[in-house]
Amino acid sequence: MSSDILDKISFDSNGLVPAIAQQHDSGEVLMMAWMNADAILETLASGTVCYWSRSRGQLWRKGETSGHVQRLVDFRIDCDGDTLLLLVDQTGVACHTGRHNCFFTAVRDGAAEIISEVEVSPEEMYGKSPAGS
Repeated sequence: MSSDILDKISFDSNGLVPAIAQQHDSGEVLMMAWMNADAILETLASGTVCYWSRSRGQLWRKGETSGHVQRLVDFRIDCDGDTLLLLVDQTGVACHTGRHNCFFTAVRDGAAEIISEVEVSPEEMYGKSPAGS
């Protein structure tokens, strides 16, 4: 079954595919990250979302350090197979900055505006200020 799923996905030249995480009940778009075949298989097997960290070059089990995990509710592949939509149940905040989602900067009247406050400090989540999570 897993090869059937992976065959439907168009990975880029680095073996990655973008994955959008969306809160399953509210529709809020939480974040975008990358997945490789191993991250997809682990996510489907465990029910807890796992991504590929390009900066660390390894699997990134969302919430492993912060405790702010994403439980998979539904896994969807778009029509071209080149983007994934993960409907999740987010525990805590999704963004490493401590905001509920990663899309907290809006362009309004030609200027960037922060539209969401920090809910949990990165220091509190990670014990230090991370470059990314």
